[in-house]
Amino acid sequence: MPATVLTAHALLLDMDGTLVNSDAVVERCWRRWAIEHGLDPEAALKVVHGRQGYATMAVLLPDRPVEENYADNRVMLAEETADVEGVVPIGGAPAFMAAIAELPHALVTSADTALATARMGAAELPMPVVRVTAEQVGASKPDPEGFLKGAAELGFDAADCIVFEDSEAGIAAGRAAGMRVVGVGPRAAALAPDAHVTDLTQVRVEAAEDGSIRLHIDEA
Repeated sequence: MPATVLTAHALLLDMDGTLVNSDAVVERCWRRWAIEHGLDPEAALKVVHGRQGYATMAVLLPDRPVEENYADNRVMLAEETADVEGVVPIGGAPAFMAAIAELPHALVTSADTALATARMGAAELPMPVVRVTAEQVGASKPDPEGFLKGAAELGFDAADCIVFEDSEAGIAAGRAAGMRVVGVGPRAAALAPDAHVTDLTQVRVEAAEDGSIRLHIDEA
């Protein structure tokens, strides 16, 4: 199959499931939380990816006061930040990050700064200079706020940006921002992104002479 070529001026990168495989930690922490609250952990794990913790809790416990979700989210963030066992880079992520090091890009994650720093460090990936973390947005994905802020900080229009995402909430956020989306990994496969890859080994980055970024994508 010939490669799909997408052209952009900036890249906006989710972290968990896109650059970093943190599924082991996420499952440990959220299984424990779900059981403590009398929920089916398997059902809970279907909605945790891509959102901030308080937003996931609101989906799972819709009648619970939001203040309790925020309080539980602070505890969850501390637990996840302290637990980096099994956190590894997504296939191809080190080479991909090296290829875009001098090109406009930003991290846009539902993690807070401490968690993002812990996971990127555990995966031995460079932290982008421009990043939008949980503290900087008023609404969690699937709201597009984070991606729109990332584009603005880089100085590009939404239409000039390509999002890399793995989750339903994240892909919905990218679309709502008016951006094209490259879906990464199994969760993205059924969500009809503009292009889909199993991991980042299927993406080759080319810096064009006009300043644009060409992505050569061997789709899954």
